Amino acid sequence: MEKKEAEILIRQLREQIEDNSRRYYVDNAPVISDYDFDQLLYRLADLEKQFPELDSPDSPTHRVGSDLSVEGGTRFPRKKHKYPMLSLGNTYSIQEVEDFAARANNIINTSFTYSCELKFDGAGISLTYRHGRLVTALTRGDGVVGDDVTVNIRKIANIPHTLKGSGWPEDFEIRGEILMPFSSFDRLNQEREEAGDEPFANPRNAASGSLKLLDSDEVGRRGLWCTLYHIPNQDIPGFEGHYQALDAAASWGLPVSDKRRLCSDISEVMDYINYWDSARKELPYATDGVVIKINSLEHQRELGYTAKSPRWAVAYKFKAEEALTKVLSIDYQVGRTGAVTPVANMEPVFLSGTMVKRATLVNEDFIKSMDIRIGDTVKVVKGGEIIPKIIGVALESRPADAQVPHFPTVCPDCGTPLKKEEDQARWFCPNATACPTQIKGRLLHFLSRKAMNVLCGEATIDQLYERGFVRRPSDFYLLTLRQLMSLEGWKERASERFLESIEASRKVSFDHVLFALGIRYVGQTTAAMLARRFGSIDAISKASYEELLAVEDVGETIAKSIVEYFGNPAEITEIERLKEAGLQFSMEAEEVKASDVLAGKTIVVSGTFALSRDEMKALVASHGGKAASGVSGKTDFLLAGDKPGPEKIKKAEELGIKIIGEEEFMAMIGSVKADEKEEEQFPTDLFGGTI
Repeated sequence: MEKKEAEILIRQLREQIEDNSRRYYVDNAPVISDYDFDQLLYRLADLEKQFPELDSPDSPTHRVGSDLSVEGGTRFPRKKHKYPMLSLGNTYSIQEVEDFAARANNIINTSFTYSCELKFDGAGISLTYRHGRLVTALTRGDGVVGDDVTVNIRKIANIPHTLKGSGWPEDFEIRGEILMPFSSFDRLNQEREEAGDEPFANPRNAASGSLKLLDSDEVGRRGLWCTLYHIPNQDIPGFEGHYQALDAAASWGLPVSDKRRLCSDISEVMDYINYWDSARKELPYATDGVVIKINSLEHQRELGYTAKSPRWAVAYKFKAEEALTKVLSIDYQVGRTGAVTPVANMEPVFLSGTMVKRATLVNEDFIKSMDIRIGDTVKVVKGGEIIPKIIGVALESRPADAQVPHFPTVCPDCGTPLKKEEDQARWFCPNATACPTQIKGRLLHFLSRKAMNVLCGEATIDQLYERGFVRRPSDFYLLTLRQLMSLEGWKERASERFLESIEASRKVSFDHVLFALGIRYVGQTTAAMLARRFGSIDAISKASYEELLAVEDVGETIAKSIVEYFGNPAEITEIERLKEAGLQFSMEAEEVKASDVLAGKTIVVSGTFALSRDEMKALVASHGGKAASGVSGKTDFLLAGDKPGPEKIKKAEELGIKIIGEEEFMAMIGSVKADEKEEEQFPTDLFGGTI
């Protein structure tokens, strides 16, 4: 290969890897498999080795993937890891595992053992315990800096807040993975689908996304689990090996996997790999390989590290289980937002422990790019061992009569011509007010747990709709006991309980009511931010496009959708009906405004703080100020935390706008920082020092 050709290919590979890395770590929405991603990295590394003059320190082959939020969108303070949180070298080759063992043997030149562990498919976490108490929890981040998610980690059931026993170091870190068991994942995705939200691709993405939620109580409800497997800088007196150090951690009440094994030679390592390649399918959580570590801590220090990973450990990754089956037909399903999703009906095939017979085809572009036809034999895998996904077509097996699917031009439910927006990949049915599937989907969303919290399933909605009792959300508040008891299978007590839950929903807080309305693109978090920022439905309905854009996480698409929603007379009429039914369409005054100390002030918030940026903006609003997104001549202060945007700082200086820090701001509103509150909870003389 010529150097010029290699230069072009290297640039393309780096762009592909960067894009897919962002989708995987930040967006939690991967579009390629782990195997395909690793192959891109291997290909790039080979080219950089062949053409060292084209290598670069900022190449993705030299960096750990980052789960940090994109600039301007972080919700959690960022903190530096005491020790770099590196990734492991991956391989899909048994030969490379044997080569790893041979290299270690040549350097160590004495007998040694291996600690073998399952490679859990979750989100990396680093926990710090001081004087036996959990004080900090950081995500992997970019390996150097992570997001501080301590408040959410405290909600995970099997992570102890206080260690038990004795012998633990006064100040130490332990690292591991946050997992979402399959049972929790299934429940969460079912709830998301009922609410009309996009389901998570796999348990790892669900776990990672859950760690970044603003509502820590919701984190606790998601059934996350933790397993710990590494103590960095393992200078723990009395322990010569990694395996023994983890035994000690388990005795302190920390969640350490019981699937570990101490192996005396490479043949025992291979037995462990072969056993778990099959047995992992019976586990209640996702695993994607085996980690092999040199057990001796002295030998680990002798082997050392590369810039990206330790030389004393390697991860062997299992290949995703695949199966071949035939596409029998394609259905087109309509969601509550009107989006039309194609679904392949396939000949049933056993895959990763379950019988698979349906797989989503995402959208029209996906079908065309894969060239999937009815009658084709397709290759199916389970993303994260759970969601069936078509990854290829066996063209050599294509029958002569294979049919090219034709995406419908009209709604398969109501017959309305479909529309497709320029920046969207999906086709939509625009008949929101009369399309039965959309109507029932919105009704189900309205009553869902995260919205009005009324116990109700699809079957109930179908019955109420078919009998003509309910066509819009306000109709729920007009239902009678007689109507409900006329439904098939409904008894008096069940009917009374349903009406009681409807009655209780009148007290549901405004942010949940706003989410329940089903405004396109407005999820639970966005609804909460809008409610806090504006305080009432009337204020939101009157907000300009520019005012909406000033709200954290509200981009052009969401702002446009909100303006369109409140510009629809039918939606305004329905809101009035819901108001008459007694629903909460404003927040209590104390929830919205704490004081008028910032009245008339426009403040731009930039950087990271002890609180999340959303919370800082909420503080501005609660004290009468306006949180703006950009610095202008109308800006009164630039509130700068750690690493503020350099362009905002420069513009503020040019305009002569005062720049204030977090402490000055907190003093201004008569508050204290989060870390000061923590010190108040743990006096300095309790352990001879602050926590």
